[in-house]
Amino acid sequence: MTYKDAGIDIKKVTKVQNSIGKIISSSHSFLAHGRVLSGFGHYAGLIDVDGKIFALHTDGVGTKLIVSQMMNRFDTIGIDCVAMNVNDIICVGAIPTGFVDYIAVKVPDSTLIRNIAIGLVKGARDANVPIVGGETAVIPDLLAGDNRARTFDLVGMAFGIVHTKNKLTMGNKIKDGDAIIGIGSSGLHSNGYTLARKVLLSKYSITDFMNETDQTIGEMMLTPTRIYVRPVAKLIRKANIPLHGLLHVTGGSFAKFSRLNNNVSYRLDNLPMPLDIFKIIQKEGHIQTKEMYRTFNMGIGFCIVLPKSAVDDAIDIIEKHRMSCTCIGHVAAHGRGEVQIKIRGVTLTL
Repeated sequence: MTYKDAGIDIKKVTKVQNSIGKIISSSHSFLAHGRVLSGFGHYAGLIDVDGKIFALHTDGVGTKLIVSQMMNRFDTIGIDCVAMNVNDIICVGAIPTGFVDYIAVKVPDSTLIRNIAIGLVKGARDANVPIVGGETAVIPDLLAGDNRARTFDLVGMAFGIVHTKNKLTMGNKIKDGDAIIGIGSSGLHSNGYTLARKVLLSKYSITDFMNETDQTIGEMMLTPTRIYVRPVAKLIRKANIPLHGLLHVTGGSFAKFSRLNNNVSYRLDNLPMPLDIFKIIQKEGHIQTKEMYRTFNMGIGFCIVLPKSAVDDAIDIIEKHRMSCTCIGHVAAHGRGEVQIKIRGVTLTL
């Protein structure tokens, strides 16, 4: 099975995104004070106002919400919402400064909304960011599904600041010989769930245990997305650690490296063994290895591109935040943004 078989055609999605980008770029001249530095194509939009650079990003949790509804558990899904936004904000060298949320429900179920809010606050605490507002919409005629009260959608928006222009990290500094550090993920995070659900929940119940793990299918799928703000923010603030590129491994997985810089190539030849959840999905779905690394994070949730000389200092900081990390590859010159992964002696180009 492929992601396309499950209903998500990445090429079509990218084509639609590009068409939207062309339309919205016409609005960049509307700003009366300041200027737009980046409005499409990177992890966050950037606006320069009197030399201060502001970063904005919005994202949701996607079909992981379906697993939350099936599990009848809602106190962790807010962590995912915060994570998907703040992890993208830091990719441009910005420090998250504020967060707002949008919760849409079929009916105003106070228990549901309270539990979602508990998760949002857990995520906000981990990201060192305040939640300064939001919107709760009751839209029974718009949300699909049965008449259960607990059908909902959840979206967030994060705001961040790049404190000095030299800390802006857009990928243009990436060069031949740079090292790539990978920080471990907690599991599926919040991407690839359309394929994961098609594979796992067509064969098993969310309460089933797998031989490879002591967790149920539902527990593995609902594990919250890891938030990388604290260690990465520390790296951003360090004057002696030049950051050339920051990558949040989400939709499109490692193929997203081309978003940072498409004038080089990326060689990932020291990737760790995938987590159990990915092994199970690949086995049960008969999914090719290349497809897995184009769809899922495979155990690496965030990547840092930096000079080899700074690797040890960076790893020391990350490990002090109790996150596993290792140097997973390097940058090679004269590329077009292609990503090559070496798995068990076999090299695959994504």
